[in-house]
Amino acid sequence: MAPQSRGCDPRVGYIPRIAADAADPAVPAGPPSDLGPDLALALGLADLADVITLARFRARDLVVDTKPDLTPVTEADRAAEAAIRDHLRVARPGDAVLGEEEGEDAGEQAGAAAGATADAPGSATRRWIVDPIDGTKGYARGIPVWATLVALEVDGAPVVGVVSAPALGARWWAARGGGAFRDGEPIRVSEVARVEDAHLSYDSVAGFEAIDLDVQLLALARRCWRTRAFGDFWSHVMVADGSLDIAVEVGGLALWDLAAPMVIVQEAGGRFTDLRGAVRADGGDVVATNGLLHDEVLHALAPRG
Repeated sequence: MAPQSRGCDPRVGYIPRIAADAADPAVPAGPPSDLGPDLALALGLADLADVITLARFRARDLVVDTKPDLTPVTEADRAAEAAIRDHLRVARPGDAVLGEEEGEDAGEQAGAAAGATADAPGSATRRWIVDPIDGTKGYARGIPVWATLVALEVDGAPVVGVVSAPALGARWWAARGGGAFRDGEPIRVSEVARVEDAHLSYDSVAGFEAIDLDVQLLALARRCWRTRAFGDFWSHVMVADGSLDIAVEVGGLALWDLAAPMVIVQEAGGRFTDLRGAVRADGGDVVATNGLLHDEVLHALAPRG
């Protein structure tokens, strides 16, 4: 069943604006322009993806293939990304697009200047970053913890981020300088100031073991009040909304895994770096915290010797 509109003002609540019959999923409805044109477009793209991904979630005939890197990909991953790209070619023809399934499309850079407007600036410095389904392994097994991630990068820095998890009935978003929201309500990181009082989430012990940091992870986990392995996008957005205090993830993460959560965590008042403390979404690993605990967590996870 398609999600229904409950209003689009970020102060009162945004639910994907998709028609009940989803007759034309090629055109995302999106929120009103007072959210900002780029954020409005990103939310609309998430609406578009939600129609496609929800329709195939737990389908008995879902097609699952294995990519060359031995990770799974479903027909829904491919269809959602293709639909997002098709819409961006019309809405932002001058912008580049980077997606997990189809790689990078530089956009119509030659004609970008002619097509640029105040609401849709054409520039080679703008790039949309898309993960059609973050959490494909769970999606393929019928686990509802998956999301479409849409980010906009300008001059190499993510400035808009949307994380839409329709099977969880939740959506998080942020635009640089505009704060962060969950389902329309402003969110803020926690004020927990001691590791001993913190709630930690990680992806897997095996991932840390592969880079010789399992001893450090387990030592940090033993210090924390509570630990759970939520994984993927969920850990990071729950840091943003104050449900968690620390999220750490390793294992060759890509830019499309982290660009959208980065904006949301930062706009919620948190910190988002790689394990070495660099503020970036393309470092292959990530530490997201409420900020108060960040330096201590980085120190705890530092290689020994």
